[in-house]
Amino acid sequence: MHFDVVTLFPEMFTALTKSGVTGRACEHGLTTVSTWNIRDFCEDPRKTVDDRAYGGGPGMVMLIKPLEETLAAIQKSHQQSGIESGPVCLLSPQGKTFSQKLATDMLKYSNLTLICGRYEAVDQRFIDRNVDFELSIGDFVLSGGEIPAMAVMDAMIRLIPGVLGDENSALQDSFVNGLLDHPHYTRPENYENFLVPSVLLSGHHAKIESWRRFEALKATQRLRPDLIISARSHGLLSNQDELFLAQLVNGADKS
Repeated sequence: MHFDVVTLFPEMFTALTKSGVTGRACEHGLTTVSTWNIRDFCEDPRKTVDDRAYGGGPGMVMLIKPLEETLAAIQKSHQQSGIESGPVCLLSPQGKTFSQKLATDMLKYSNLTLICGRYEAVDQRFIDRNVDFELSIGDFVLSGGEIPAMAVMDAMIRLIPGVLGDENSALQDSFVNGLLDHPHYTRPENYENFLVPSVLLSGHHAKIESWRRFEALKATQRLRPDLIISARSHGLLSNQDELFLAQLVNGADKS
């Protein structure tokens, strides 16, 4: 999986390419990341990337020309390397909300170009001419698209086979099965009289799996009931799950 990132701040991405799980993935060649500084493709001496908005109003708008020149350079590099260019994604508050399912679905692309906007907006004509889809990481506004881009990349990279030490780790993440994750515990068993649940010490794998499932249901019902509705509509809840949820609603949690 290869990522091309169009940004005014390429240095921000060293946190992703040099650190942690994603850094190891880059080091081992499981993913590659190329950053492209938009100012490198400006024609004027001042490297101008923005201008005032037509119609007035606060903030500046990113210019079309430097962005399109950057994309042209990316596509040329792909042609020289003999690879097919993937879709172009703009990180934007107006985009579709990113999710674990989207992270999984987007792995079908061999490469992905991420556009990190800045200032008030990107000229709409650039979006209309070049962008295949827009993504948002939530209903809030950041200073630019770099942090959302890193979030998208991190979520995707950790799903690439071989990136995580234990392949089952990603399968147990929140949202993978439509629910939040269950609680996790490690040593010591007793920390200032806060104990690890005894079932996790029992060695009884079936009981442990059942406990984890019910704890995931309980956490999801309490924190994200909308996910319960979604999981139900997609047929992800068993009859036993529904019985347990009914007990929760009736205040009869017997976990």
